Amino acid sequence: MIGAIIGDIVGSRFEWNNHRNKEFELFTTECEPTDDSIMTLAIAKAIVSCNGEYADLGEKAVYWMRRIGQPYPSCGYGGRFYSWMYSDDPQPYFSYGNGAAMRVSACGFLAGSLEEAKKLSKAVTEVTHNHPEGIKGAEATAAAIYLARTGRSLGEIRSAMEAYYPLDFTLDGIRSTYRFNETCQETVPQAIEAFLESVSFEDAIRNAISIGGDSDTLAAITGGMAEAYYGVPDEIRRTAEKFLNPELLEILHEAEDFIFKQSSF
Repeated sequence: MIGAIIGDIVGSRFEWNNHRNKEFELFTTECEPTDDSIMTLAIAKAIVSCNGEYADLGEKAVYWMRRIGQPYPSCGYGGRFYSWMYSDDPQPYFSYGNGAAMRVSACGFLAGSLEEAKKLSKAVTEVTHNHPEGIKGAEATAAAIYLARTGRSLGEIRSAMEAYYPLDFTLDGIRSTYRFNETCQETVPQAIEAFLESVSFEDAIRNAISIGGDSDTLAAITGGMAEAYYGVPDEIRRTAEKFLNPELLEILHEAEDFIFKQSSF
């Protein structure tokens, strides 16, 4: 999950000011965590709170997204999600926005199997983004993370992702023409390719930023995959954690401790 948060923080200053190459300072005073980080942590909290029993995960996702998200009304929520967040009766709104994919990294990290990763992603996604493309974008992201953390090769992950999206492009081939797009269909494939063309965690983040578009969300999706495959360098982690307030940092550490305990059995 820290990988998604790092991607979000690094990408935050480029969302409306795209940077189309890989040369830039990762962290500056202009960086900040956005809704991508906050919702990533909310979904992690929802999954951890289930303690392995996921029958009511959807309800917990609604509760924790609103409980954790409402104190941050200016963090960058999209219009319909903002209305959902502060509604008296929050209901799914048939969205295929890329917010479905940026928040589900915990599903890939906490799942015990590929099928469970898919089920978890669907449960936390359909409470808002219940359009088939929204559910698909979230599932592809969670599946890629699960496959990456369980030792699959980049080639194997590419093959699995091609069942979701045609990856018939390269970053160099789209860098000059790719534009801001808030849909899963035009964000998740690009984020996957940014990961698949990488050689390290940092390189994956730089890949994602370098093609422009919805930079914080794209890099958040890529960052979750890259964390699962490469791990995160300690210095980058320490710097990113300084951008989180104590409440958000506690949620992150709780989720990571839960993963560690699960993997110790």
